[in-house]
Amino acid sequence: MEQSQARDVAKRTIDNVKKVIIGKDWAVELAVTALLSQGHILIKDIPGVGKTMLGKSLAQSIDCVFRRIQLTPDMLPSDITGVSVFNQQTGEFVFRPGPILAQIVLADEINRATPKTQSALLEALAERQVTVDGTTHSITRPFMLIATENPIEHGGVFALPEAQLDRFMMRIQLGYPSFEDEMSIIDRQRIQHPIESLGVVASADEVTGAQEAVKGIFVQHRVQRYMVTLVYATRKHDSVMLGASPRASLDLFRSSQALALLRGRDYVIPDDVKELAVVVMGHRVIAAPAARMNGVDGCQIVEDVVAHVAVPYARADDWVAPR
Repeated sequence: MEQSQARDVAKRTIDNVKKVIIGKDWAVELAVTALLSQGHILIKDIPGVGKTMLGKSLAQSIDCVFRRIQLTPDMLPSDITGVSVFNQQTGEFVFRPGPILAQIVLADEINRATPKTQSALLEALAERQVTVDGTTHSITRPFMLIATENPIEHGGVFALPEAQLDRFMMRIQLGYPSFEDEMSIIDRQRIQHPIESLGVVASADEVTGAQEAVKGIFVQHRVQRYMVTLVYATRKHDSVMLGASPRASLDLFRSSQALALLRGRDYVIPDDVKELAVVVMGHRVIAAPAARMNGVDGCQIVEDVVAHVAVPYARADDWVAPR
């Protein structure tokens, strides 16, 4: 697929999702950026702001199979991955796939599941497959997991381990709508919810083609070095206990390519990297205990790193791929 066609697929999808998600243009763009980058997103936000609708409208826009997993403490790993059931007529075991074997999956309230159940998601997040009873089952592309987490719940929840956080490309927030946006939400849902009439604007094959096109976006060596310098600086920060991993460098690289595509360029500039640095690295960086006592978190550390790491300087033409 040509990059211009991929950009058209992305724009159609964004405009369609915006019919449901009102006033959160940047969050919608980030979700589509992650989709084009073959990444997953974690939405840590207050109840009722549209986390579920974001995933549902995205799946409906691109004609993909959507499944929702309502995670609870009593849920087992097999409830997510699937189970092999013995068929008495054939004398063989038949695999019944779990909800993770869809294309757009919403893992609602992921921190309510036990660590054992959360671990069932790790293989799917990293390798886009699940293994049940020694048999590996691939997940149909495009595949994206959208996990939600309620930040104000403290009882009966289990913190996400660092290994799992690292597998999410981005952590985003929707937040409360503005006064005018909330008025618009009420008006649009007076008769029916916009999701009920939301049409399909792209196919799953078009999305996978766009994902391949993103890989062709040019990244100049100095921009690539700037990405790695930012990631490396999180590991050396005075307030950090755990810095961003090499997977963060890869995710920052790929998401910057996708954002450049959305911006109408076939090359990445440092501003693309700066826009994405906090949402890509903030949840991976763990502040030291003393820093946390002073209210410092991973996002603030990344913001400080972005503010102090020198941005590579060049003329605009220097970022463009050689002809």
